[in-house]
Amino acid sequence: MEINDQLLDELLSQAETNERRRVNLDLRNGDGDTSQRMLNALQPGTHVPIHRHTTTSETVILLRGHVTELFYNEKGVECGRYDLNPVKGVYGVQVPVGMWHTLIVHEPSVIIEMKDGAYVPITMDDIWQYE
Repeated sequence: MEINDQLLDELLSQAETNERRRVNLDLRNGDGDTSQRMLNALQPGTHVPIHRHTTTSETVILLRGHVTELFYNEKGVECGRYDLNPVKGVYGVQVPVGMWHTLIVHEPSVIIEMKDGAYVPITMDDIWQYE
């Protein structure tokens, strides 16, 4: 599969009509693939809850658009803000293991997300519970 403008356009079009305002495309070679790789097409207005990954770091690379990745400490206080924008030469960020994070989508955007190990769904313990 070639990752090109046509594919990104198609994913963004699907995200625009999706209730969640985002869609992803699994890039693994099958269920036995022990890495996590996906394209995530995001439209402004999508809600990505503050969450963490307790067993792996996460690499986020922006292929198109403009997003801001936000990091939070254990008390829910913002402790990092990374404005990803290829026009400004900022393409990605490494999210450390266990770091609470989310992102804000400023314009239609496509990111590639990569994590170690086989896919493990996030549990409710890994989604920030607002008080």
